[in-house]
Amino acid sequence: MKKISLIALFFLSVVQLFAQAPNTLTAQEKKEGWKLLFNGKDVSGWHTYGKTGVGSAWIIENGALKLHVPERAGNKAKNGGDLATDQTFKGDFEFKADCKVERFTNSGIFFFVTEAPEYKEIYHTGLELQVLDNAIYEGAPENKHRAGDFFSVANARIREPKAVGEWNQIHFKLKGKVLSVYMNGYLIQEHNVESADWKKRIAESNLKNAPISKGQLAGRIGLQDWGSPVYYRNIKIRPL
Repeated sequence: MKKISLIALFFLSVVQLFAQAPNTLTAQEKKEGWKLLFNGKDVSGWHTYGKTGVGSAWIIENGALKLHVPERAGNKAKNGGDLATDQTFKGDFEFKADCKVERFTNSGIFFFVTEAPEYKEIYHTGLELQVLDNAIYEGAPENKHRAGDFFSVANARIREPKAVGEWNQIHFKLKGKVLSVYMNGYLIQEHNVESADWKKRIAESNLKNAPISKGQLAGRIGLQDWGSPVYYRNIKIRPL
């Protein structure tokens, strides 16, 4: 029995040794055109939406980009703010990220963000994929505010978030006229962005005056500060 346990321990050590380190790309991913949007060491490539630099509430902790919230300022962390990529993206693409929440965390990942004076807040312009602890809405009627939902636009077809404190894998893809989102390997959103249904959803949402309402599917990626701790890592993108 002891011999078997030692063999099992040896193989576990080998697996851990060759496991992909967070915030890195494999040779295959590099060949496929993936690029990291977060290097695990600093906030290079990001800035506070509508400003320059990044607020000190966004810190690096154990290789993750964390929103640290010892104190709030309104609905945001003191010295925080929503983040946006320095780079803009257009055309078909795939995006992946790991995210983790604490109890009652409320955050989100934004796509197609247009940074301009007429859009005071990032949520006035970006399509938001909700990242949160669904306990916030426990017992509340169904809405478009839970994890995996597009805020004010569409519910996830199934809800597959992991428990608070565990990492969730997000996979967002725009190819042709089809927009798809996977959470932890499950398809949770799929929309034809040229369909009457999608256009109606946008027209009836808080994005009715945003560029996306005119069919513009381009812009920056964003991460939301809504005054509660959240963690991101393995943030990567590639054109299709």
